[in-house]
Amino acid sequence: MNNALTNDLCRRLGIRLPIFGLAHRIEVAAAISRAGGLGVYAAARDGPHELQKKLRQLRELCPDHPVGVDLLLPTGLPEHDDRVAVDAALPQEHRDFVQGLFRQYDVPPATEGNFFSQYVRSQSLFEEQVDAIAGSDIDVFAAGVGTPVEALTRIKARGLHTIALVGSVRHAQKAIAAGADILVAQGYDAGGHTGPIGTFTLVPQIVAAAEGRPVIAAGGIGTGAQVAASLALGAQGAWLGTLWLGTREHEMPQALAKKLIAADSEDTVITRAHSGKPCRVLRSAFSDAWAQPGAPEPLSMPYQQALTGDLLAAVEQHQIGPLMYEAAGQSVHWLRGIEPVAAVMDRLVTETRQALQSMASYIA
Repeated sequence: MNNALTNDLCRRLGIRLPIFGLAHRIEVAAAISRAGGLGVYAAARDGPHELQKKLRQLRELCPDHPVGVDLLLPTGLPEHDDRVAVDAALPQEHRDFVQGLFRQYDVPPATEGNFFSQYVRSQSLFEEQVDAIAGSDIDVFAAGVGTPVEALTRIKARGLHTIALVGSVRHAQKAIAAGADILVAQGYDAGGHTGPIGTFTLVPQIVAAAEGRPVIAAGGIGTGAQVAASLALGAQGAWLGTLWLGTREHEMPQALAKKLIAADSEDTVITRAHSGKPCRVLRSAFSDAWAQPGAPEPLSMPYQQALTGDLLAAVEQHQIGPLMYEAAGQSVHWLRGIEPVAAVMDRLVTETRQALQSMASYIA
């Protein structure tokens, strides 16, 4: 059936709709792809062996549609995953501050680890994660932070399409030089690690700098009207992340789901307290504590997550409501309930078509 939303990038990737979903659960990524978009699994919080397993499961959940995977590959980090050396470098003032949060919010110790308490971001860890992707049969790879030439070259050699998320023209030029096939122009509005330029300002700049490469718009997008606006800005698609946190397939912990559903755009903040790099997250007692006068400055990556890993693992396990948060963009405004991925996709498509039709009079 002819689909007016299917464009050149869609045909190149084998999808029907110019809607790209970054999802923290493989079930969500698979459902997005089955609904006609491209589901991209955010794998930065997986160890190499867990990542191998999840990519196999992702393909099993979605055997007949393209799927993608996203990693963070920042440079300038330690060469090896040496937890002892990283822990030894943590200042006592910062350790005392985190212990104070344990006491203030009566957080029991974690009996289950998570990525931040078990791993230290390092070049060797990134190489193992890339190994897992290179050995999979995933269709698309996205570099969420950083575009190391060696990683992109290896992944492209396996036949994967490569995407780079960029927040400035300078970052786009680096990604192009590294061999990225497609650029995601991620504006200030976005959740997670993001830059200082707003989406509407950034997207046309990246389109102009892309040297003919397809560009996808990202940052604060939560409606079909914004998907249509992305196309009007010269992008060939829209990249959404926050909206999928409210889907049934994501299975968000109840305490966190309530906070996200109640939140509005101004309830997100950019903080270095999460990872050591600027990151937009849902505001919580955790981010507030680090922003208080007299609080220590967050450490650089990977030291900040090594410092807070045990606390955040305990907060997650025991669902300590005030301290719970998630990376979320200003599009959290449109997250108003728990619903299936298919319903979200249907609404986005309907709204996009309505928005495009409403502009027909201008074209005429």
